[in-house]
Amino acid sequence: MTLLVGCDFSSSPTRRKQIVLAYGGLRSGRVVLSRLERLDSLQAFSAWLHQAPSWIGGFDMPFGLPRTLVEALGWPLEWEACMRHYASLSRADIRACFAAYCDARPVGGKFAHRATDLVAGSSSSMKWVNPPVAYMLHAGVPLLLEAGVRLPGLHNGSVPLGVVAHERVALEAYPGMLAREVLGGRSYKSDDKAKQTSARLIARKDLVTALEMGATRLQLHLTLTHAQRDALVEDATGDALDAVLCLMQVAWGLAQHLQGAPRFGLPLEMDPLEGWILSA
Repeated sequence: MTLLVGCDFSSSPTRRKQIVLAYGGLRSGRVVLSRLERLDSLQAFSAWLHQAPSWIGGFDMPFGLPRTLVEALGWPLEWEACMRHYASLSRADIRACFAAYCDARPVGGKFAHRATDLVAGSSSSMKWVNPPVAYMLHAGVPLLLEAGVRLPGLHNGSVPLGVVAHERVALEAYPGMLAREVLGGRSYKSDDKAKQTSARLIARKDLVTALEMGATRLQLHLTLTHAQRDALVEDATGDALDAVLCLMQVAWGLAQHLQGAPRFGLPLEMDPLEGWILSA
């Protein structure tokens, strides 16, 4: 069974706010969660990327910037060159550059968006606060490049059917898209203890139940032990559940791959500079 990994990523992980990895596999339309792992530093994440065996991973971080932004800034229009330029900047440089771009734009249209952000309902990948996805891209994608991971449609080309068992493949995931399909506008998580309410607890229970029943358009059932279910529901930050949501999305991508779809179900017309969120 191909090893699948869902990753809830943090651009500044600590012992209190860790990177969470959900390991599992796809078996007859069921996504079987095997275990969770937590990493408390980018160094530990980098080490994991280099040491882990072959896998297909869904990572909750943007893999690219909006084309309109890149063109306006005069940055390289080829993905890898753009990412290496982006990695060379400090976070202060990024914030100043993006803030200047926003200041020159009209009210209501400050941020540029990728095509996939509009479809998935995700934040612009140039946003540096609430959530700081620009920093997530800055912290995470260079580590994927450094580790020689394949990013279909962006870097290292496609992965032929049957070869996937010998590769490390990274795909962009977004747990919020799948959660909204089940919960609508209901919130299921918060890092603020004062906001970790019973309503959010009930929402997590409802979300886990929906995943177990296969009640999403992914048409996959999540298989959990009682202890795993309790762990997902009891994590009020939602980090563990977000990692599992990413796992569900990457399992969908593997299912598409096994059915012969190129790029694990990513659209053929996706912008090779911007990237695309899996299953959007």
